[in-house]
Amino acid sequence: MIRLLITLSFIVGLSLPARAQSEAITGVISSQIEAFQTGDLERAFSYASPAIKGIFGNPERFGVMVQRGYPMVWRPADVRFGPLKSIAGRTVQTVFFTDQGGRVFEASYEMIETENGWQINGVSLREAGAGA
Repeated sequence: MIRLLITLSFIVGLSLPARAQSEAITGVISSQIEAFQTGDLERAFSYASPAIKGIFGNPERFGVMVQRGYPMVWRPADVRFGPLKSIAGRTVQTVFFTDQGGRVFEASYEMIETENGWQINGVSLREAGAGA
């Protein structure tokens, strides 16, 4: 019985850091989506990694790119989180977006941990079910 309790304690102990990591990552992505919806480009840009900030330079250019290239992220009808995965050593959060027309898209958010916490280092997007 004691061995079982020790094993269960160990398993629970291992899952707590993973859960905290997952909650932190979904919190960052949710906060960025909320910032897009309210038009707060400064805040939305703050969740981008240094590499993404270097590419776009300022919140306005970043916002234009998201608005034009990712309208389902800019103004989603629905957002649902899928699994958090490790792919080739990268941390990737799956997010499902439903656009205003009812189409569902699967986004893979590459996340990096920085001194400022988790940040978004890139997003690849495809229509859900496409190529599956």
